[in-house]
This record gives sequence, structure tokens and C-alpha cells, in this order.
Amino acid sequence: MRSSFGNIFRLTTFGESHGQAVGGVIDGMVPGLDIDVEYIQSELNRRRPGQSKITTPRDEKDRVQLLSGVFNGKTTGTPIGFMVENENQHSSDYDNIVDTFRPSHADYTFHEKYGIRDHRGGGRTSARETISRVVGGAVAKILLRQYGISVKAYTKQVGSIVLDTPYSQLNIDSAEENIVRCPDQSLAEKMIEEIDKARMEKDSIGGVITCVITGVPVGLGEPCFDKLQALLAHAMLSINAVKGFEYGSGFSGSAMRGSQHNDLFYMDGDKVRTRTNNSGGIQGGVSNGEDIYFNVAFKPTATILMEQDTVNSLHQEVKTTVKGRHDPCVVPRAVPIVEAMAAMVIADALLMNKTVRG
Repeated sequence: MRSSFGNIFRLTTFGESHGQAVGGVIDGMVPGLDIDVEYIQSELNRRRPGQSKITTPRDEKDRVQLLSGVFNGKTTGTPIGFMVENENQHSSDYDNIVDTFRPSHADYTFHEKYGIRDHRGGGRTSARETISRVVGGAVAKILLRQYGISVKAYTKQVGSIVLDTPYSQLNIDSAEENIVRCPDQSLAEKMIEEIDKARMEKDSIGGVITCVITGVPVGLGEPCFDKLQALLAHAMLSINAVKGFEYGSGFSGSAMRGSQHNDLFYMDGDKVRTRTNNSGGIQGGVSNGEDIYFNVAFKPTATILMEQDTVNSLHQEVKTTVKGRHDPCVVPRAVPIVEAMAAMVIADALLMNKTVRG
């Protein structure tokens, strides 16, 4: 099972949902950068459970412990090891599914592939693994700050409620002012109501997250297989519950003509710019200096509290009712995860570019 992501800036993760801890090792971080542990913790706090009525009530503090790679508050250039202890597992909640495959989970496929599975919260396939990604992303963001690069995401859609306003007309920072992480406060209330309604009906709901990366220099990414958008797509599609990725004009661009879609160049002083940004900041697989923006679609949470049809490990058709504490919508807590994965992609591409150009 491969548990590493990245080339030069590389994150290797470990741990299961109901094990002793989750954690990881970050390779490739440059030496001499100030590491603000409280900033890393604040990123974890955005992801952690128990934040509000629309998230799982699992009460985890998710306190990060840095084990190596930092001395006197600065990176040493050696691997950064870290760990977050699991403190509030209710493993008995899963006793009724020891031999039962939950619909739309990884239970069946994991069992068939490996011949064994940890039924407690999904084990390694649990979204709790994303804790390590958020820590890696926070460290990547610290590196990107040195280059004036910012990565910010927000909730664009919950169910049928959609924020259509272009990101350039929004104050993305204001997304943190509400529990659903939508920068439109009035729409946020409607989204919260939609999620709470699904929760009350023992159901779940999906949504879309928009991510915007600013300050990216020209030249990141490769023209063939390692196109920058392909690296971002890989990162996003590796997140639990993600069903789709589009950047720039995305699928809507397929309905346009070339004369409408082409981003015309012009000179802004001594800088080459584009008048529009249907390309989403990437052309030919390489960043062009404009904002990179993309959407990530999340399915409704697979764990719902109503009875469903399924099969067990003996291939018998049975009924199942899942217990435990679960998010009725993963989108609000996934916002920092999307940011983290994007930050690691850009950090890795930046370091790769330096090795190419010197």
C-alpha cells in the first residue's frame, strides 16, 4: 500500500481511525524556515471534529506533536516527523459491522484486495487519515509564504444551494466566519439549514469546494504527463469522498467557441497577463502567472443512520444500520484538506522547478 505523496516535498502518512495515533513524515522541507506550531495547530483545528452542530460530535483535540526536523523553532532540512494521538474512539459502535460491508464505503474493496480489514471506522480508509495531510499542507503553506503564494478555499455548494459569484468578487477570508465556510453569509445560513435537515432525517448531503491559489510564478508543472492540473487533480481525487475535479472554465468551457474561450494576452507594464482566465492559471500544463482556481465535488457522506441493504463477508444479502458519530456533510471540514493538498502540490512543483532551472 503506497502511503507517500510528492517528489521533493514528500509526505508519508501512517495510522488508522481507531488506532493509537495518526501521523507522518515530511521530506524535502528547506532548512532555516520559522515553524509556527500554533499555526499548524490552527489548521488542524479547522479540520477537527466536533466544531459545530453540522459536524460529527467525535471529541478529538487533535493536538500535533512535532518529533523531529525542527530545532529552536526552525526547520533543519531533515525529515519532519509528527504525530496526533487518537483520544475519543468509540470502537464498539462498529461491532455490528465486523462482517458486513457498508454501502459505498471501502469495506468490500479493501477486504477483497487485502483479505483483511479494520472495521473500526474504516481503519486506514477513514478520513481521519487526512489529519496528516493537513499538517503537511500547513508546513507547505509556510514554505509558500516565502514566495508570496497563497492557497485559500471555500464552500461553493451544498446540495442544490450554489454560490455563483466569481471568486474574484468575494472576500474568501470571510468564509471562516461561519460553520459551513461559505463567504456569502446569507447563502451560508441556507447551506447550514440544508445540512441540518439531512442530519435530522438520518441522511447526508454533498457539495463543492472552490480553491484559489494566488501569487504562483510562471513555469510550474511539466508539459506532458506531469501537467500542473494533472498533479492537482491527482491530489484532489485522492481525498476521501471526492467525485470530481475541474479547473478554470471546466466543463462549461466545452459549450464555448474558441473565440470566446481564448485568454488574450496583453502587457501590464513589463509583465505578460491575460485579459480573461478561462485557463485557470495553467496553459500547456504549466502555470502562466495568473490565479489558479478549481472546483472539487464531494459526494454525500456514505455513512447514514438509516437501515440499508448490503451483503456480508459470506456474500449473504443482509440489512445493516450503521451506528457511531458521523458528518452529515463532509464539505465544511474538507475545506482545509483541499487547501493542504493544493499547497503540497505547489510546494513540490516549486522545488522541482528549482532543480530544473537551478
